[in-house]
Amino acid sequence: MRPLRPGDPAGAGPFRLLARLGAGGMGVVYLARSPSGAVAAVKVIHAAHVGDAAFRARFRREVDAARGVVSPWVAPLLEADPDAREPWLATAFVPGPSLGEAVGLHGPLPHSTVRFLGARLAEALEAVHRAGLVHRDVKPGNILLGVDGPRLIDFGIARSADATALTSSGMVVGSPGFLSPEQAQARPAEIGPPSDVFSLGCVLAYAAAGVRPFGGGLAAAALLRTVTEEPDLDGVPGELTPLLRACLAKQPQHRPGPAAVRAALGGIQDAAGPWLPEPVVRLIADRSAQVLRIAAAGGTTEVSPPPQPPKARLADAETVAAVPIGTGLPAIPTRRRFLALGSAAGAAAAGAGALWWARARRGTSGAERDAAQDRPVLALALHGDLSGAAAAAGQAQRNGARIAVDDVNARRSTPFRLALTVHDDGGVPSRAAGVARRLVGDASVRAVVGPTTDACALAAVLTYHEASLPTVAVSPGVDANRRIVEDVNPRAYIAGRVHDQLMAVPCITYLSRTVGARRVVILDDRAQGDLSWNICRQVATALRNAGRTATVRAVGRAMNAGALAAEVKAARADGLLFTGDELRAASLARALASTGYTGARMGIRQGFGPRFLRTAGVTAEGWVFTTPFVEAARTPAAREFTATYRGKFGTTPPWWAAEAYDAVLFIADAMTDGRTPVTDRGSIIRRAQEIRYHGITRTLSYSVVDGGAYDKEGLFLHQVRGGTFTFLGQYARSRLIKG
Repeated sequence: MRPLRPGDPAGAGPFRLLARLGAGGMGVVYLARSPSGAVAAVKVIHAAHVGDAAFRARFRREVDAARGVVSPWVAPLLEADPDAREPWLATAFVPGPSLGEAVGLHGPLPHSTVRFLGARLAEALEAVHRAGLVHRDVKPGNILLGVDGPRLIDFGIARSADATALTSSGMVVGSPGFLSPEQAQARPAEIGPPSDVFSLGCVLAYAAAGVRPFGGGLAAAALLRTVTEEPDLDGVPGELTPLLRACLAKQPQHRPGPAAVRAALGGIQDAAGPWLPEPVVRLIADRSAQVLRIAAAGGTTEVSPPPQPPKARLADAETVAAVPIGTGLPAIPTRRRFLALGSAAGAAAAGAGALWWARARRGTSGAERDAAQDRPVLALALHGDLSGAAAAAGQAQRNGARIAVDDVNARRSTPFRLALTVHDDGGVPSRAAGVARRLVGDASVRAVVGPTTDACALAAVLTYHEASLPTVAVSPGVDANRRIVEDVNPRAYIAGRVHDQLMAVPCITYLSRTVGARRVVILDDRAQGDLSWNICRQVATALRNAGRTATVRAVGRAMNAGALAAEVKAARADGLLFTGDELRAASLARALASTGYTGARMGIRQGFGPRFLRTAGVTAEGWVFTTPFVEAARTPAAREFTATYRGKFGTTPPWWAAEAYDAVLFIADAMTDGRTPVTDRGSIIRRAQEIRYHGITRTLSYSVVDGGAYDKEGLFLHQVRGGTFTFLGQYARSRLIKG
């Protein structure tokens, strides 16, 4: 729930609007209160559409469809006025999350929950089809989870089963990844009740495995896989697999009906206890309490977050004291900025002068020190995983941020000082969301560095964006901004590194140009989901366009490394790309060595790390990996940073430390406009789009042409030599050992 905005209406018919629940292409959904005091979800169509007769007709169809369906598992229509100046409809409010949100925050649902979910959704579809309708958009976002069961919502594109003219010819309507083949190919004459059953199969596979059975990513790619490929059900419990395969049959006539699905799942008997896992029940309870507070207050422009339950209590923030002016490392009197991209020693894309900017600690007068201490103090927060599975990366980022804060505070030219607080989410998405709510509610916090992991970034991005709190993420490789529904710029969340999908570019460069491979086998590890599929397809296409032979082989979750190695050998390949994690890559490395394979071997960052070295042993030798981080000790531009890190923490800088240093200095640049500090959150975001920051690991500069990316080249190569990883610099400028 979000506060009402200045342009939002005060009411819709007899309903008083209290808060925003969400927005889409058709309209905005609000939390509302009826004259009797009951809460409801009210959809009001966008003002831009009110004069569009065709759009009003579509909205009227939605109202008619919702009125015609009666089921306990369909959110009932309360009232509607499709002919009002601002057309609206009101349905019963369900305080729970959508299925997509629940799986995104807490992972796949238990087997019993999936059966319960499927049985009730099948019953809901029976009611839809009895009313002569086809829902046409059954997806996780249109399924709300209540304490007593799910609710199917949104009949915006529902049509009668014999109606075909919804849109112009050839237009695909619905949500890629959950559409049937006949919908994906825009075959309206074939779209009917079996299409909803196919979508239900996709939904249940997603709920059970946590991934879409036909992948995600680009809409066109998801539609193509739906039509041409078999679903990936490796993560689905074996008891459910036969039923879901039947639901996902390519031909509509081969799919079971909703009644058969319900019977196969055990009917709709009540469960002995709560049907949802405890974290989701807790989320429903929190939101119910929040709704009661808002309704009792009669609406508010400040929607306060619910209190955190004991299990999600956050560690107290750690305040890091700044290094006093006049102490610390020897001074470098001028600000040197230059680009050091690659060398035989392995240089990274960087500007070496960003580390120690225009300061002269020795000889600073007492008056200058006093003036520096009088500068305003701005709060910067480090949001990271300091105690969970990614704690090593989070702690490295914390330490790199500390050094950067010390450096900013030592500059005489900076019109402010920074105070750093550190917040631990433990790598848990629900805790990350709590950290984000805490930080946006603290008006003193001007910007955030973090979170550490992909899942936590996805959980926090909307909170940071809605509050316009500038957030520079150092390590997440996912495009978290895809969670932002509305096309709003500037966006608060800034990816301080290249998205993982662009790892295809170093793979293409290495295999085609560096080693000149002619026959390449590409092993698409489906355990990595859409990321792997996209990288492999990009690499294969580029190699084929260059006249190479590229064979793509899908690898399921039950991987047989020996069989894969035998296939690679039989294909007479001289190049190999594998997209799996460290242990699976190590298993493949051992299997390849046993066949005598000597060609090039390449992996992505998911396979890079100490577990690969330990498990693969001598068979790791020669493998090449691409990563978005540097090895600071081998990066000339980071020489001063490396010395400082060793002196302060007693070790060589680990991966991600130097990148966090750059993130803080990038924020500091955005907070500075000449001799004036920029303190407003929104102004800092806009300033970030204007500056060009040359760092010790990468250059950050906003690019409209590249879809709002700030980093376009920060991908690097590492090769296993002598049992350890050797950093070789930026991918386009590295010299590698072949084979």
